[in-house]
Amino acid sequence: MNILSTFIIVPSVLLLLLFLTRNAVQARTLAIIGFSIQLVASIYLLIAFLQERAICNDAMLFVSDIVWYAPLNIHYSVGVDGVSALMVLLSGIVAFTGIFSSWNMKRDFFMWYTLLSIGVFGFFISTDLFVMFMFYEIALIPMYFLIGIWGTGRKEYAAMKLTLMLMAGSAFLLTGILGIYFTSGHTSMNLLVIKETVIPIIHQYWIFPVTFLGFGVLGALFPFHTWSPDGHAAAPTAVSMLHAGVLMKLGGYGCFRVAIYLMPEAAAELSWIFLILTGISVVYGAFGAVVQTDLKYINAYSSVSHCGLVLFAVLMLNQTAQTGAVLQMLSHGLMTALFFALIGLIYGRTHTRDIREMSGLMKIIPFASICYVIAGLASLGLPGLSGFVAEMTIFVGAFENADLFRRILTFVATCSIVITAVYILRTIAIILHGPVKNQQHLTLSDATWYEKISVVGLIIGIVALGIFPAFIANIINM
Repeated sequence: MNILSTFIIVPSVLLLLLFLTRNAVQARTLAIIGFSIQLVASIYLLIAFLQERAICNDAMLFVSDIVWYAPLNIHYSVGVDGVSALMVLLSGIVAFTGIFSSWNMKRDFFMWYTLLSIGVFGFFISTDLFVMFMFYEIALIPMYFLIGIWGTGRKEYAAMKLTLMLMAGSAFLLTGILGIYFTSGHTSMNLLVIKETVIPIIHQYWIFPVTFLGFGVLGALFPFHTWSPDGHAAAPTAVSMLHAGVLMKLGGYGCFRVAIYLMPEAAAELSWIFLILTGISVVYGAFGAVVQTDLKYINAYSSVSHCGLVLFAVLMLNQTAQTGAVLQMLSHGLMTALFFALIGLIYGRTHTRDIREMSGLMKIIPFASICYVIAGLASLGLPGLSGFVAEMTIFVGAFENADLFRRILTFVATCSIVITAVYILRTIAIILHGPVKNQQHLTLSDATWYEKISVVGLIIGIVALGIFPAFIANIINM
């Protein structure tokens, strides 16, 4: 059996076992076991990839291809390179830690959560455009139920808004995929095969923007980002972690793997349009976070800004910036999952996410507070943590472009660092320091052992990426 099929088979078996059980504790135990296997498999995949890459220079490794629907040349085709192997590892880490942030959830929640993970893993290992799109949709559908049933606040509104906007993006994406297939000779939907053909430039001019926009909606591209803050704010903790930490990366990865990879000529000609939009995303998202008072909304707008940086870097069309884009996907995936895990921990105790109603938490829940500071420092780009190396690589790569337009946009984007520092340090000062306003908070308990597993696991990833960036960058470029 191909090692990559493990990431489809294991959660599928887990889904069946969860369906057969009726006990919440058994469901949680099964979920822990299932996602532990996924995490181990993702680590093993990266190790096996490095060993195989040392002796094989093929574009994709561990390739498997099975005919699925011959009339449209649809194959179950999988394979990984350095980028997709790292994205699988990110998915494994975030999905695993999310289970420990969902300790008290019932069986049905774990079933939808598992289905969501199938879509995420399947998307990153797919090399067939249609199969990639299928897993993309599998990842989106559970979000409606996870938010609509187990969410908080305006959960029905947020779930419907997210679903409608992402489905609209899917319509653009499907149009782009069919355009790629038919204009490239309609003989294969495999990315590697299509890359060897020539899509006429006249067709690239309409397929590229449609495809980029389709993926960009999921990547919170301005002005199609509005679903993201509402969705994050309403989602339960683990769903926010997987949503912001991994699901939004499908947008950046798709733009990189499909739109830019298959249509480089149109990307070079039309990238300026989307560079303006992504530049707005970066700055607007940061300013949006400054004026928020809800912890989840602060992190959600921060995600708009950081994911905007991913698309911004991808559009710079050089290796340094695109390496930075992947580093940013990994960094943001880890630190935003950490933020949402800690926000869920704080909300579960204080029953509020309004920063105006909290203060002095450092004295009451020191472990959670220190971890929140670490997450904040990673977000604002402190050297030694993941955010610094990712953003520096992006900005250095962006400045490699000699034209004035791109350099001006890069300067504007770098301003987001200062804005990020404002809302991060402001939030830390308000909720963690000063006298305790609410005397009921004095009785709060700190993180439990299972919450510590979730938080510490993510911090290890953030520190490892910050300390060993060259190792990760080498994998990206393999």
